[in-house]
Amino acid sequence: MSGTTTRATPRKSSALSGRSRAREFALQALYQHLVGGNAAADIDLFTRDLSGFHKADAAHYAALLHGCIDTATELDALIEPHLDRRWAEISPIEHAVMWMGTYEFLHCPDVPWRVVLNECIELSKSFGGTDGYKYVNGVLNHLAPQLRPAEVAADQAHRHHA
Repeated sequence: MSGTTTRATPRKSSALSGRSRAREFALQALYQHLVGGNAAADIDLFTRDLSGFHKADAAHYAALLHGCIDTATELDALIEPHLDRRWAEISPIEHAVMWMGTYEFLHCPDVPWRVVLNECIELSKSFGGTDGYKYVNGVLNHLAPQLRPAEVAADQAHRHHA
């Protein structure tokens, strides 16, 4: 899957919305949790002190961080059937991004599924391995119809008639 090469070139911060910034901070925080096993409260305090956090949607960040950690078992159970390898072979960045996408599909109905998918792809391109975004895209694309059936069906019907 993804090689050892990572591109630490985040998107142009001036163009990011508060929610996009929240996702970037949540990704960094979830990475710390997955790699270091740090407690959510400790990671949260550290992350809120980072430069630029004040421009992020703090409520969305908190929902992602605590929601993903609190429901990690449920999220992994939803994601796992769509994996073609063991969790140990998936980078913590891609794991965290798939958590976030799955969490948003389930708990953030105000965010259209395509926005969730695109945001996750962009995060994977910015922070993940070279082709990690393709893997994340594939997994989340399979999960979307399962977790947002009406929205995905309506979207596909609209595309066929357009």
